[in-house]
Amino acid sequence: MIFDTHIHLNEARILENLDRYLLEAREKGVTSFLCVGRDLESSKLAVKIAEKYEGVYAAIGVIPTEHKSYKTLEENEPTVKELEKLLGTSSKILAIGEIGLDYYWEKEEQIKAKQKIMFLEQIELANKYNLPVSIHTRDAIQDTFDILKSNKVKESGIMHCYSGSKEMAKEFIKLGYKIAFGGVLTFKNSKETKEVIKNISLDDIVFETDAPYLAPVPYRGKMCEPSFIFETVKYASELLNEDQDELEKITFRNSCKILHVKNYEQI
Repeated sequence: MIFDTHIHLNEARILENLDRYLLEAREKGVTSFLCVGRDLESSKLAVKIAEKYEGVYAAIGVIPTEHKSYKTLEENEPTVKELEKLLGTSSKILAIGEIGLDYYWEKEEQIKAKQKIMFLEQIELANKYNLPVSIHTRDAIQDTFDILKSNKVKESGIMHCYSGSKEMAKEFIKLGYKIAFGGVLTFKNSKETKEVIKNISLDDIVFETDAPYLAPVPYRGKMCEPSFIFETVKYASELLNEDQDELEKITFRNSCKILHVKNYEQI
């Protein structure tokens, strides 16, 4: 039993064959999916998909790289207000995300400042509705941590595609966050990611695909499909010397707990 805590079922490459991809994933034991938005339109689509399919949930939010399309509260028709309207349309919206900071492409201080405003506005939305968050951070981990420490998310959330150090991972865990591992864990050169998973508690681990991105070995370089999460979990069980069924059970419960999926205690 596997919970994919970060997947883009709302992207065209997956959406065009969604029924088949979901069936293949379920055959591998993947029973639950958090379909994540990256902007307003993909968030709306995530909700529609979640409403249609059993075991599929939605996260709505605007990724920091979409700063050009994001309208702050100081502008007309602010984006966060549009996201708030979505929250009233479905009980299957479990989180706000993906949100955070991304300095990989953006070096200008003005853009970084805009990303921080986006981040803070969406944190406030999460807190208003008592929802966890899905955090995207790239080349900005210290600023991300500083914001999350100073602006506590009441229900914490998940560090999506975590790429920081084991020391910093433990700091996020202290704030209540789960650390998400995807296909990158299986890459030969992902030494730091391997050190992270080996040095944190199983109770702090969740899994994801980020499909259609970052396919794990042996599919690296191909489009990531929902069923491929099985390979990541299998790799993690071997790396940690843990029984795979037990690892699936623990991390599934972790996912349900952090995302407030009902009745997870019975699993």
